[in-house]
Amino acid sequence: MFVQPCTSGLPRGRFAPSPSGDIHIGNALSALLSWLQIRRSGGSYILRMEDIDAARCRPEYARRIPGDLRWLGLDWDEGPDIGGPFGPYTQSERMELYEEALTRLSAGERLYPCFCSRHDLLQAAAAPHGLSAEGPVYPGTCRRLSAQERSLRAAVKSPSLRFAVTQGELTFADGIAGKQTVQRADGGDFVVRRADGIPSYQLAVVVDDALMGITEVLRGFDLLDSTPRQLMLFEALGWSPPRYSHSPLLIGPDGRRLAKRHGGITLAELRESGVKAERVAGWLAWVSGLLEEPEERTPRELIAFYDQSRIARQSITVTPGMLAWLTN
Repeated sequence: MFVQPCTSGLPRGRFAPSPSGDIHIGNALSALLSWLQIRRSGGSYILRMEDIDAARCRPEYARRIPGDLRWLGLDWDEGPDIGGPFGPYTQSERMELYEEALTRLSAGERLYPCFCSRHDLLQAAAAPHGLSAEGPVYPGTCRRLSAQERSLRAAVKSPSLRFAVTQGELTFADGIAGKQTVQRADGGDFVVRRADGIPSYQLAVVVDDALMGITEVLRGFDLLDSTPRQLMLFEALGWSPPRYSHSPLLIGPDGRRLAKRHGGITLAELRESGVKAERVAGWLAWVSGLLEEPEERTPRELIAFYDQSRIARQSITVTPGMLAWLTN
């Protein structure tokens, strides 16, 4: 019996980091803004570990992340370290739920096996208009296979599973980026389970958000292009989607995402160098547009300043001078 989605009626938000590294100030910005959004509305906040990509994720990072967030001044009502009614709160412990979702999609004839190799996909990506923001647009090769052809290929190769997208327009309102309209088929049919049996990020995040009753998703702008795919999965599974808001990314003067080459640092490094948590929180609120000037503030103090209409809609270029205030 498939677990039914949580419908508490109260706002529910989440921060769902991948434990592939320590929390960087760019991740911390998404965490702070999503926390402020929920605390301002009096809702519940959830911490979830998206560790489904075992090759990149490490247990030591999963253990350190809650401490880094607490140092910044954030708290949560449910999570892997404190439990809650809609756990587990770690993706690697939720595989059975993802399989149930795949079974439901398969019963609705929304999935098909794909036997294409990485080489096949790279060849397809070389064609004009062959790349989407999320990678190669799948040309639909295996969608057209007959049952006999699928059986023959399955005898020699384990397939991935793809979601068959439909034609038509998809429109949604983003709380920060504004109205978004895309063609459903623009991104092509996408993988929901890899050939090794691991569910995709797109499937797992939809199942988790639905069953945990998430009503508000505030995350980085780099995930805006994932939203149409997730909305299509919500629709196919018969679940109501959350409201999405995508916050600006922190980039360096060279236009690339902020990294160590720019002096971008983790919360752990800031703490170890003696920087106060209030300075980090106030700096993040300033660069995002919530404060007019950088000043030391606790996240609790920043709740009163939270106004989503003030959050920057464009990527934020972080100059050496801006970082100097943070680390001084």
